[in-house]
Amino acid sequence: MKYEEVIAITKENLELIFPGLEYTSLDMEGANVVLYSKESHKFLEDQEKIKKLAQSIRKRIVVRPDSSSLVDEEEAEEKIRKIMPEGVSISDIFFEHDSGEVLIEVDDPERIQGYDSQIMANIRKEVKWAPRIIRTPPIKSATIKMVREFMKAESEERRKFLRDLGKRISRDPLPGENYVRLTCLGAWREVGRASSLLMTKNSKIMIDCGLDPAAIDTDDPASGAPYLNAPEIWPLNSIDGVVLTHAHMDHGGFLPYLFNIGYDGPVYLTAPTRDLLLLLLMDYVKLGMSENRKVPYKMDDIRKLIRHTVTLNYNETTDISSDVRVTLRNAGHILGSSVVHFHIGEGFHNLLMSGDIKYMNSWLFNAADSRLPRVETFVTESTYGGRNDFQPTRQEAGERLAQIVRLAAERKGKVLVPVFAVGRSQEVMLVLEEKYRLGEIPKVPVYLDGMIYEATSIHTAYPEFLNSNLRDLITRKKENPFLSEIFVRVDAPDTREEIVSDVGPLVVLATSGMMNGGPVMEYFSNWANDERNFLVFVGYQAEGTTGRRILSGAKQLNIRRNDGLKEVKIALTVESVDGFSGHSDRRQLMKYIEALEFKPKRILVNHGDAKNAVEFSRALSMKFGVDSYAPYNLETVRLR
Repeated sequence: MKYEEVIAITKENLELIFPGLEYTSLDMEGANVVLYSKESHKFLEDQEKIKKLAQSIRKRIVVRPDSSSLVDEEEAEEKIRKIMPEGVSISDIFFEHDSGEVLIEVDDPERIQGYDSQIMANIRKEVKWAPRIIRTPPIKSATIKMVREFMKAESEERRKFLRDLGKRISRDPLPGENYVRLTCLGAWREVGRASSLLMTKNSKIMIDCGLDPAAIDTDDPASGAPYLNAPEIWPLNSIDGVVLTHAHMDHGGFLPYLFNIGYDGPVYLTAPTRDLLLLLLMDYVKLGMSENRKVPYKMDDIRKLIRHTVTLNYNETTDISSDVRVTLRNAGHILGSSVVHFHIGEGFHNLLMSGDIKYMNSWLFNAADSRLPRVETFVTESTYGGRNDFQPTRQEAGERLAQIVRLAAERKGKVLVPVFAVGRSQEVMLVLEEKYRLGEIPKVPVYLDGMIYEATSIHTAYPEFLNSNLRDLITRKKENPFLSEIFVRVDAPDTREEIVSDVGPLVVLATSGMMNGGPVMEYFSNWANDERNFLVFVGYQAEGTTGRRILSGAKQLNIRRNDGLKEVKIALTVESVDGFSGHSDRRQLMKYIEALEFKPKRILVNHGDAKNAVEFSRALSMKFGVDSYAPYNLETVRLR
């Protein structure tokens, strides 16, 4: 439906459904129809009428207070505190000007359950702001605060951007025969720099735009990019949107560069993915500057990216172009990670992109969601899709890690665990906390270096994305494992120097996970020549990374430091503890496909080295009797 038609029908139906109620403006912001009114609370009193209005135009209706009616922030906060029941502790109140919402952080939201609707109605009536009650995070996140303040400062720019986006989404479809094609821009027959371009008659949608973790140490800062010079993506204003599956750098690390070279469209993602992405991107730029390494974008490009984000909830279907609707579902990989379902046309084709997927309950997340509507084409990762890629259970992995910690303590040695700040670090923390609480490892300090503590704080801010057991521990039982006494935050270079020279047994979790830079290298270069120590890998090590070279048996490395190259001899014990991976192994990938209600007619295999991708593709074809193929980078596959 065209933009003008949507607005006209909405206005006509408003008069019929809400006679006598006035509104100040009506427009599309992104895929939503947004109504602004000085009497927004009256519109929201009858949700059935709102649903009826939404059904009449097949669009989501959002009712917001007109900015001229909003009570001053200071006065509004005072009134909100008076309205809230006695005994409810408010930790913070934050006003979002672009949405007209007021976020009310309370320690115990359960205290107002049962009469929260009346409280909400009273707040709307008294201050006009739209209230949203959220739980106070156990660990305050500087990143989330930064995002909120940035969005507040950019509220007018964002509103203009969203209105322009709404008009683009509702434009007239082009005449002619429809089609669906997928161009492979990165992470096809390789791991890293994930990117693909979905093309239809009317639309171009990019999925992910990551960097190659093995290429970040070269003189050419763009050498680790996807094939962004492919003709299919140009001109950049022909791209209707980017969908980001999750925050890891090999999937989102080159997004700011896309804005640097001229893209100014939307990026669709979950809220925790947005926050984690900002944290990782800022660290990447800062780390590059500290190591005198060229990076392909600047902080301004990151800010531009955040300004153009559009957050989606799981299981929320949204129009992202005139003929493509998208639904994000839990992928079980890291916080906010998504399996992406594209519905193209009116039932013309359905594409499912796995992103990085974990089809097993983990210490952090529920297994990837396989309850999906129709799927004709499935694009699956194959990181661990090889013939012999079977991972041990989480329990076996936890016990092996505990054995190493016990042995290191007996030797009076140190355990260094290179981790990704997001995902693996939190899983290792949960295991170490449990083993300590049960008396299965001695009380040794566990130092968290790099972005791990801040990434963990973001996890605690989104308990609804965690599995039910962990969510219950954090929110109800007040037994937050991330706040255990064994964890020590490293927040200054002086602290790091003290840890390096510490003679006692200890554990350090430090970034980066593949040892291509970051604080982990400081510990490694000082501890590598001591045979009492352990280096424990718990995540995938890509070809060309320092981690892969060590895991392959290197006994000596030249490590780049600020004062030049340092020769490091490796005498410590190198271990790889499988079972912590956020990727499905071969068995789990097969089970995920079996669990899909509608079996795909075609499967494309990506995100695995060439051998794994090709072998897994053949196995899928034999097992499921479908057309399965592992394309090369720069190939374009016609899906329909």
